[in-house]
Amino acid sequence: MNDQTIGSKPKLFTRYQLFVIALLAILQFTLVLDFMVLSPLGPILLDELNIATTQFGWVVSAYAFSAGASGLLTAGFADKFDRKKLLLFFYCGFTLGTLLCALANTYHFLLMARIVTGIFGGVIGSISFAIITDLFKMEVRGRVMGFVQMAFASSQVLGLPIGLYLANQFGWHAPFFMIVGLCVVVGVSIVMYLKPITAHLQLRGDHNAFVHLGRTVSNPVYLKTFAATTLLATGGFMLMPFGSTFGVHNLGISLDQLPLLYVITGVCSMIAGPLVGKYSDAIGKYRVFVIGSLVAIIMVTIYCNLGITPLWIIIVLNVILFIGISSRMISASALMTAIPDAKDRGAFMSINSSVQQISGGIASVVAGLIVVQTSSGYLDRYDLLGYVVDGAMLITIFMMYIIDVQVKAKAKTQATPAQPAAA
Repeated sequence: MNDQTIGSKPKLFTRYQLFVIALLAILQFTLVLDFMVLSPLGPILLDELNIATTQFGWVVSAYAFSAGASGLLTAGFADKFDRKKLLLFFYCGFTLGTLLCALANTYHFLLMARIVTGIFGGVIGSISFAIITDLFKMEVRGRVMGFVQMAFASSQVLGLPIGLYLANQFGWHAPFFMIVGLCVVVGVSIVMYLKPITAHLQLRGDHNAFVHLGRTVSNPVYLKTFAATTLLATGGFMLMPFGSTFGVHNLGISLDQLPLLYVITGVCSMIAGPLVGKYSDAIGKYRVFVIGSLVAIIMVTIYCNLGITPLWIIIVLNVILFIGISSRMISASALMTAIPDAKDRGAFMSINSSVQQISGGIASVVAGLIVVQTSSGYLDRYDLLGYVVDGAMLITIFMMYIIDVQVKAKAKTQATPAQPAAA
């Protein structure tokens, strides 16, 4: 009996692959928490820093814009280094940026800290996805993405309630110090246990980084994926920054009730994530994406038009909404990993991540312009924001269909053996 089999039944993953999945999931947890913690801190930051919703939108967008720029600048070099070393370098920078957030005491200091965090943090997700593509077959990537994307739910179950508690007890800086501590543990694990990932270095590619970047950006098939990613990010980036403020001032949720809302929603999303990944492998990634999108559209429309609402109804709607959004992200991420050729994975993932970050940053700014906070704290025009998100989701369904067709055509070509030359 070896690490691959138990009796005659093959194991789906080796022990090392399970370790990589767990490591990337925890790493993604710190990245997501660093971004998501800003949303529940919104009401506190708006008051303590005496800033407007537009300025808060820029705090959220600063990370996205700097992450996008960083991803584009490093894309040409992404396939020229050991992915472990690349991951460690950018994760150390991300940890430093988060520490600066913890030390910030003014709006401009916080804005600068978010820029630093984004410069390093924006590249990490693309490196992680490249690692997943290198180490796992397409047939199981839905499952892998399901577990790794559990980071979003885990950040709600564990990170946000603890972060909110620390913020209420010790000030809004405390959650960032907590994230720095987690980052140190993850960084040590990467150094000690993650093996070098260098197989892509044996493949023939462009020696010049800028030529490599140019060819990746100009590839027609890749461009279709980047276009879909542009709208894919809209939903989360538009709704998330003002989600907690909307809940407190429009729906009537108290700050003490927010942790309960996040915990219950997160637990349900954690349970749903691996199931979504499993079914996306079984019945088709695009089919799961469509189902998740339709669910999300219905829930966004209902949620954004609510007034003062009982907590249990808000919890139910949030659970369904987040399951829909998770279904979209897990299935879309797994499907997109099949698009790039092996020699282009790092560059493709970096550019795709940059496109997502930049479009998300624009979405956050637009959200800040659409939503207006009145003197009482009430957010006006949140229903309009919901309709904009719905429109983006509908368009993305058709764009992801084009990507699905491309993936199937590529798989068919690779499965067809080359014809022998005529005598």
